[in-house]
Amino acid sequence: MINYQKELNNEQYSVVADGDGHCLVLAGAGSGKTRTITYRVAYLLEKGIKQNEILLVTFTNKAAKEMTKRIQDILGDQSRLTWAGTFHHISYRMLKMYAPLLGYENNFTILDSEDSRDLLKICVKSENVDKDKKRFPSPRVIQSIISFAKSSQQSPLQVLNKKYPHWAHHEEIISRIANEYAKKKKQANAMDFDDLLVNLYLLLQTSQDLRQKFAGSFKYVMVDEYQDTNKIQADIIKLFTSVHNNLLVVGDDAQSIYSFRAAEIQNILGFQNHYPETKIFRLETNYRSTPDILQVANDVIINNSNQFKKELKTTKESFTKPEIHACENQRQEAIFIADRILELRDEGVDLSNMAVLFRAAFHSQALEMELTKRDIPYDYRGGTRFFERTHIKDVLAFLKIYSNIGDTIAWTRLLNKQTGIGPATANKVITKIRVFIAENETKDPKALLGYFGEITDSLSIRAKVGFRELEQIFRRIAEAGSNEPAALINIVQNSPYREYLEAEFPNYRERLQDIEQLAVFAQKNKELDVFLAEATLQENYVKPEVSGYGDEEGNVVLSTIHQAKGLEWDAVFIINVSQGQFPNDRALKEPDGIEEERRLFYVAVTRARNYLYLSYPLLGGFDTKLQGPSVFLEEITKDLVDQHHAFENHTAWTDPSDEIDDIVYVSDDEEYSNDKSKGLLSDFGGWEF
Repeated sequence: MINYQKELNNEQYSVVADGDGHCLVLAGAGSGKTRTITYRVAYLLEKGIKQNEILLVTFTNKAAKEMTKRIQDILGDQSRLTWAGTFHHISYRMLKMYAPLLGYENNFTILDSEDSRDLLKICVKSENVDKDKKRFPSPRVIQSIISFAKSSQQSPLQVLNKKYPHWAHHEEIISRIANEYAKKKKQANAMDFDDLLVNLYLLLQTSQDLRQKFAGSFKYVMVDEYQDTNKIQADIIKLFTSVHNNLLVVGDDAQSIYSFRAAEIQNILGFQNHYPETKIFRLETNYRSTPDILQVANDVIINNSNQFKKELKTTKESFTKPEIHACENQRQEAIFIADRILELRDEGVDLSNMAVLFRAAFHSQALEMELTKRDIPYDYRGGTRFFERTHIKDVLAFLKIYSNIGDTIAWTRLLNKQTGIGPATANKVITKIRVFIAENETKDPKALLGYFGEITDSLSIRAKVGFRELEQIFRRIAEAGSNEPAALINIVQNSPYREYLEAEFPNYRERLQDIEQLAVFAQKNKELDVFLAEATLQENYVKPEVSGYGDEEGNVVLSTIHQAKGLEWDAVFIINVSQGQFPNDRALKEPDGIEEERRLFYVAVTRARNYLYLSYPLLGGFDTKLQGPSVFLEEITKDLVDQHHAFENHTAWTDPSDEIDDIVYVSDDEEYSNDKSKGLLSDFGGWEF
């Protein structure tokens, strides 16, 4: 028999020994929630509960496997729960048995995100939407609208009004496309990821016998990361527990940060309203961070109104106070972080045990450049490095053909993105441009403007539309008569390319912010050729096989905070904690937006074990906008942190154009950090099955 009191602390043991009925376990960061869940399962199995009478729902396959292994290690046998896995995994298994009750065959297929978009393209085409005459959301945007609607159990109109108001006038067409999409999936005996949940819920609702069968067989139901559930997931769990009423959910409302993918914080905050006899347990002993770090976390999160009050405490000794560093601008912030990383390395902290976290992907650009210059190896989590992002490469392509109209690679990239232009037509246009350059012995971009009419006349009706849009952007650049890259970038950003991003990507705002950051980087260069050389160095830089710091050390981690949830490092830097950036201005306009932003900050702080550095630039944008510290920094009691002005003792910004050698070319990667077009399967465990 296991000595549970010896293996667990008092908080954890209470959950394990008294977890019958409706139980809400508020598990603070680093408090051993996985250990608590696995010992609770072991406890039930030792008490005679059968393996198929327990349902354990997690948010990633990795978590399910880890818990299963731990249970086996605890019990010393091969005990394996019959029903353990993600929501999608559980749904898939049940639907494989009972899909015929909903009109599907048992051998239904699952559409991945790309399959779904391909089917949506057909549905859009059937509506005869004339994208040549008016902007219309792309299949990936429509996919995002439909997905959010199903996960949150809202209508497409409600989602449009709330999240995509610029497309609300197309509500009737989008609703028809959604209906046609559903119809075609049914005809093909196929489901997408959302359908797995929707159809399971429908199955349990419509078939009382089946609901009784599952609810009767699951004597105990446990759900991990309950704060991340959406409405339909919570409703499914309620149906599963309708017979035995033994539901134990584990989560932390202070770490609910996924509302953008329909996670509903009220599932955990309102748990007692749904289950009045709820027993509440608190896991507040943190095994990760020093008391110095936890005091900062507690000091900030207490300002949220909608929460369960908790006070994290730790078993670790005080180490060093967290530090706040005010920097002159983003360049100085990057210098400070790079310097401190090297200092920590010299003090014995491995590079792989350091992480730099940020609210938005574009915040990392200046730091990426400085790390590259210093030959400090880093891994980028949550997406693609700044200069490898598709929209950044698009903008650079416009500038490249302005600098060199004979750049066929840049022309190919841009032409292939235009309506009605495929590889053959693109090659035809490029050939004509080559002939023009040879016959006129010129590479003057303005001279090319007069030749565009002849090129257009040679194209098909559909290709003319796409080429004219490209011509319009190029004409704006050429007629501006500027050689300053920042000005040229702003021209592209405010051209029809902006409308292209809005129509094509659900996260177009983040992409526009990236382009704004590119303009900030470009401002220190007045010559276009120098800027393009620097950008190319950054875009194609790959860490040499032999680094000055040794491969055995691993890499520093750069990550968005959303991607860092559940992870931990010895040293954590949180950058750009400044007014208007963190909290994000746009989030402040949403209901309860400031509270979710504060939870995001709390998650970032609690990733740190021993060292925590909070920094912000005093100047933003083109170093002309005074932004100052975030409200979150102002909420921290002053004696809990050491405050510094990082620009007082550091050298000037290093210029990455000093050495442009040993360039290694890498392939074009279209992925992006917050891009839901790839499907949340790759980004969030909630989509795993």
